Amino acid sequence: MLGLSSGVSRCTNKLSLIFTVDVLSGRVAASRYKKSYAIFKLLDDNKFKEIDNLYLEFETPEKASKIVKLKHFEKFADTTEALSAATAAVEGKLSKSLKKALKKLVDDDVQNQLLVADAKLGNAIKDKLSLQCVANTSVLELMRCIRTQSESLLSGLPKKEMTAMSLGLAHSLSRYKLKFSPDKIDTMIVQAQTLLDDLDKELNNYMMRVREWYGWHFPELGKILTDNIAYVKVIKLVGTRDNMADTDLSDILMEELEQKAKEAAEISMGTEISEEDITNIQSLCDEIISINEYRTHLSDYLKARMMAMAPNLTVLVGETVGARLIAHSGSLVNLAKHPASTLQILGSEKALFRALKTKKDTPKYGLIYHAAMVGSASIKNKGRISRSLAAKASLATRVDAFGDDVTMQLGIDHRAKLETRLRMLEQGNSTRLSGVKAKAKLQKFHAVSEVKTFKVATDSTLPSTSSKKVKAEEESASAPSPKKKKVQQEEAAVEEAPPATEEPELGEGSAKKKKKKKNKGDSEQPAEESVLEESMEAPASVKKSKKSKQKKATEDDE
Repeated sequence: MLGLSSGVSRCTNKLSLIFTVDVLSGRVAASRYKKSYAIFKLLDDNKFKEIDNLYLEFETPEKASKIVKLKHFEKFADTTEALSAATAAVEGKLSKSLKKALKKLVDDDVQNQLLVADAKLGNAIKDKLSLQCVANTSVLELMRCIRTQSESLLSGLPKKEMTAMSLGLAHSLSRYKLKFSPDKIDTMIVQAQTLLDDLDKELNNYMMRVREWYGWHFPELGKILTDNIAYVKVIKLVGTRDNMADTDLSDILMEELEQKAKEAAEISMGTEISEEDITNIQSLCDEIISINEYRTHLSDYLKARMMAMAPNLTVLVGETVGARLIAHSGSLVNLAKHPASTLQILGSEKALFRALKTKKDTPKYGLIYHAAMVGSASIKNKGRISRSLAAKASLATRVDAFGDDVTMQLGIDHRAKLETRLRMLEQGNSTRLSGVKAKAKLQKFHAVSEVKTFKVATDSTLPSTSSKKVKAEEESASAPSPKKKKVQQEEAAVEEAPPATEEPELGEGSAKKKKKKKNKGDSEQPAEESVLEESMEAPASVKKSKKSKQKKATEDDE
């Protein structure tokens, strides 16, 4: 049994004011002893200091009467006065009857300090009567002990009368709490959202039945009309497909759809049905139309309730998603107590525990996935925007639940920030939402490959290597091969040479001329020829000069 008690005492001349609120197995019951205030005087101050073993002094009525004594007892006139006093004490307010009783005690007995078990009631007494009130665990323990022996301490009233009075006051207080419950609007939202979901299920079942039923008679109409309500209204107005050509459907359908429906009715492959069958189908259509109208009315009612109860949450996620979040958590206050991470995955508990059990990735969103902002994001950004939306929705819910004079300005500002965030994510520029400047974008690194060749001449161990040969090898590595140069030079010489006019019988004189021409051609080579090529051709020219000298010597001898 959990009790909230209020007690009043003074250190030298102790007085205790008794009031209890008992919570028994989830049911709230308030009991006012004898429908009155009972004020006790504490006789032994030393017993009050030893609270650990205080319950031993209240085991019997005789022991209890040695510690406390009834000082003042004030009855209520009727149940209404008792109810007002009980509700005021529960809410931490000072009622008129209690104020009058305490004024008398302040003048007579209490002058310095009051010990009050309920801190809220103590603050109210302090403000109204300018008395110093103290609330601690010692007063709570004293009140518990007094309640155990209340029947003996409050003499003069039978037990049956006390029980009847307590029960009547408990019922009155329960009705008052239910009537003026601060969560009653939450209940209306929860019930309306649950009913909307049930209506959607029923409408889907009825529409599926109508399409299947009327599809035997006119199957082509189901493919032409995808709107369920328009499909039902056409069946209600037309009846059988034979009446389609003579019926004006301009109020329900567009001109193109009306023309297609009439053309399809003429060549339909459906079976014939009787008038009784079409009557039953039209009765079902009437039910669908009436349910749809009631659903529209209920949706408007829910939207108005959500805008009045949680305007900021409604602006962020919409009235349907907001109502489902409230319904899933039980109330707006319970939803406000959830952190943003819980609100993000609210509704996906099965997937969460399955992922934790199998050690896989946890879900990124629950009911918040159906919000318009999450739906407009791309697949790769849905998780990011749902996390940001859950954070802002958590703040908006707390403002709606605990704020005073709540407006929707906070929700509008947060929605604008989230839309900006979404545009940045879609464009690939992920900056912080809080307005902090983003870091400078790093330039892309381009790797430049530096290929270094190995010089073979530097690795030579021969002592006769000269600097000229090293230079020749370096130039030969960059210059084309000598064979290609020789071929090119021969081709150029053939093209530049004049046509031969002399006969081949000239003999040795013509051969000498040819050799001179070749020597001239060799001397006219470009200056860009490498040193390595000259060094390679040098031995060959020496051999040729030796041969020519030998030939001249033989000719002179002859």
